[in-house]
Amino acid sequence: MDGTMFNNMMIHHRAWQKKLSELGLEMTLEEVKRDIHGVNEEIIKRLFGDRFDEAERRQIAWDKEAAYREIYADKIKLLPGLQDFLDRAKELKIPMGIGTAAPKENAEFAIEALQLETYFTTVVHSDMVQRGKPDPQVFEMVSAALNIPLAESLIFEDSPTGAKAAANGDSKSIILTTTHTPEEFEKIDRIQHFMQDYEQVELTDAGEGWFELHF
Repeated sequence: MDGTMFNNMMIHHRAWQKKLSELGLEMTLEEVKRDIHGVNEEIIKRLFGDRFDEAERRQIAWDKEAAYREIYADKIKLLPGLQDFLDRAKELKIPMGIGTAAPKENAEFAIEALQLETYFTTVVHSDMVQRGKPDPQVFEMVSAALNIPLAESLIFEDSPTGAKAAANGDSKSIILTTTHTPEEFEKIDRIQHFMQDYEQVELTDAGEGWFELHF
């Protein structure tokens, strides 16, 4: 959802940069953008090894996400065209779910703030998975809840790690270029299209429960 439904990744990057600096690790925004991805506790473990125990990693992650929500509360809004896209998908009765590396609190914060409850029948967040992206587990859980084979699902992503997770699940993906350039996805399979927002796509009924996207 981050970077695919709303353009919030720079706020995440700056929140990470500030928190890591407090912990004694200085990273540029470009380094954060390149290296910080996946489940928060996994990120902290990857960066700091055994310096922090599990409870400390959870607290660090909580502090960072609480800061993010406070900063973003009065700024959050859907990407251009997404409201109409969701309305059309709902009209066509297309099952939709959210699979996110964000923690439960962030997912609930965004869904409530943007009034998305009626569009998505399932939400899988980082607290529910054991393996972060590029492992496809989060998408596998969403597709299972929707009762749709993952290989027949279309995943909207914004990061190379997320696109790899989709490909690892044998699923096609559409990439939102809110955070990364198309060149950063060159070696990733099953990407169908790149777009800046949802004003560039039209959703139509293809019959028998299928739909088509026109760019």
